[in-house]
Amino acid sequence: MAPDLLAGRVAWITGGGTGLGRAMALRFASLGGKIALCGRRQEPLDETAQTIRDAGGEAAVATCDVRDPDAVQAVLESLVEQLGPIDILVNNAAGNFLCPSEELSPNGFDAVVRIVLHGTFHCTRAAGRHWIETKRPGSVLNIAATYWNTGSGFVLASACAKAGVVALTRSLAVEWARHGIRLNAIAPGPIPTEGAFSRLMPSDAMLESRRRKIPAQRFGTPEELADLAAFVVSDAGSWMRGEVVTFDGGEWLRGAGEFNDLLELPPETWEALRKGAGG
Repeated sequence: MAPDLLAGRVAWITGGGTGLGRAMALRFASLGGKIALCGRRQEPLDETAQTIRDAGGEAAVATCDVRDPDAVQAVLESLVEQLGPIDILVNNAAGNFLCPSEELSPNGFDAVVRIVLHGTFHCTRAAGRHWIETKRPGSVLNIAATYWNTGSGFVLASACAKAGVVALTRSLAVEWARHGIRLNAIAPGPIPTEGAFSRLMPSDAMLESRRRKIPAQRFGTPEELADLAAFVVSDAGSWMRGEVVTFDGGEWLRGAGEFNDLLELPPETWEALRKGAGG
């Protein structure tokens, strides 16, 4: 990508201090963007911002719980005051945990949905009003999940919330296009990061089992996702509207085909099948 792909653009990234948010923040900054970081913990935000500044970039930081719409609005105003008008919003803040659904408490369900879905709404609404009132174009990137349209056992709250995020993305992609506002989403597969990934893949056996189900035979990297995100939010992706880009090394397709599990068959079994079929 051109080194000035995001030159002069201000990108607001929620959950920007760690994991995928941090990777996107660093990549956007390397492409000339000014980075507005928010999250609940001050220390990782400060560390990411300092890394950007040490590399010659600009960054601003504000702590925020995206579940609180008043806090979201206050943070947006603070970040605009520090860096100037926002051009890009990345809704990356999320919460998730493994749990049999019959054991999922109302509070547990509510916590995930409020962070993922309500938080995405609060930030998108604040940014959208900012752009519409100032007559500025804008680009929103929402981080979904590969199970947004299929659902998934054991992450019920996240599956419900991510489906809502995609509905929000596609609804506003049509409604707000007249204001010059684009919305798209990326649905990542397994990408190792600190925190969330280790909670969802708590053992080496689970990691290896998951890896084997990916046709690419490896996990993704935060840097790969950051490159894709930079393209989607930039002018290079200006004709993308309401799109959900699945980014999972082929894992979703691997599970969708009726006979894809035959990938696990050893060569001798294939030979027996050929003989049985008269081949």
